Amino acid sequence: MIEELLRDREWLLADGATGTNLFEMGLAAGAAPELWNADHPDRIRRLHQDFVDAGADIILTNSFGCNRRRLAMHGSADRTHELNLLAACNARAVADAAGRRVVVAGSVGPTGELMAPFGPLTEDEAVDVFAEQIDALREGGADLVWIETMSALEEMRAAATAAARVGMACTITASFDTRGCTMMGVSPAAMTRTVGAFAPAPHGIGCNCGVGASDLLCSVLAMTEAAPEAVVIAKANCGIPQATDEGLTYSGTPVLMAEYARLAVDAGARIVGGCCGTTPAHVLAMRRALDSHARRDRPDLTRIEQAIGPLVSPPAKPGGARRRPA
Repeated sequence: MIEELLRDREWLLADGATGTNLFEMGLAAGAAPELWNADHPDRIRRLHQDFVDAGADIILTNSFGCNRRRLAMHGSADRTHELNLLAACNARAVADAAGRRVVVAGSVGPTGELMAPFGPLTEDEAVDVFAEQIDALREGGADLVWIETMSALEEMRAAATAAARVGMACTITASFDTRGCTMMGVSPAAMTRTVGAFAPAPHGIGCNCGVGASDLLCSVLAMTEAAPEAVVIAKANCGIPQATDEGLTYSGTPVLMAEYARLAVDAGARIVGGCCGTTPAHVLAMRRALDSHARRDRPDLTRIEQAIGPLVSPPAKPGGARRRPA
């Protein structure tokens, strides 16, 4: 469905945050957002509706941590199928009533465990974990699988393999939050080359979350340079996270996120959205900015930093500390 829409459109707008917006709606710190698919479906659907009203073309299901391994931390592993099914049904109901084509993307986040040989989870086990989740998302009406916030190539491959086993297309995004790489040392260019060679190939690759919009845009530049024909996804946090007495807040204003969206398209991204801290108000500003945007020259780091602020975690310079080979 994404491929069909992109035949006629230069870009698509994805939604914003799930977790941080649910905290504003009453979710307690430390609670599992996925339980709200059953306990408060009205609030989940309201958030989806707010993003659709703001102009989102793609909405992500409330299922980021809805795999058996993560749900076990909340004593709900036996509810994996039920909660994923409800997550997809809640988003599907809003999308079907939108009066325009809205893609329901089944959010699949990491298991929360390190992959072998660095941790106990084997790739085959991870495939089974993800397949269980994805099968329920498919049953609930998800259009594709949105694999996100990954750090290890092995886990990305396991999730993509699970999607293929269930018969669903997928997109894959990583979080490049450690000096321009993922926590496991994977660079944007290496992720692009490796994931792009998966069979079947994902319908989109990119980056989400991270440490700030400027850093994420640098990752987008690296990915679009490595694979100019790829559908690249940019889903940045709403500015920079800041710890305050009232909890974690984000520095991004609607004006900043609007300029981030323009720069993402200029950098070659085809799908643009927001991650942590991004509200429907931010998405509305992004939609209005993109609707009136004429694509400009490809930005460089100087232009990015002048527009939306300096890098938070700049990539290591040549000759600096070595990372795990990607």
